[in-house]
Amino acid sequence: MSINLKPEHEQFIRAQIASGRFTNPDEVIDTALRLLEKSNHEYIQWVEETRQKVEVAITELDRGEGLDGETVVMQILERFQKARETSE
Repeated sequence: MSINLKPEHEQFIRAQIASGRFTNPDEVIDTALRLLEKSNHEYIQWVEETRQKVEVAITELDRGEGLDGETVVMQILERFQKARETSE
C-alpha cells in the first residue's frame, strides 16, 4: 500500500523522530493507528452504553416514572440559585 502524506503530516513525523521518541516513520504511523483504533473502540463502547441508558429511560417513561421537562428545568434552576446563595 502506498500512502501520500500532506506536508504538515510529514513534518510532524520528522519532528517525532527528531524528538527521539521514535526511530523511524513506521513507528510513528503504527502508534497513530493504534491510538485511532483505541479511540474508535472507546467511541463504539460509548455509543452502546448510551443506547442502553436511553432504553432504560424509555422503559421508565413508559412506566410513568419520568419527570416532565419543565419540572427538571425548575429543579436545575433551584440548584443553581442555592449554589449562588451559598457562594456569596
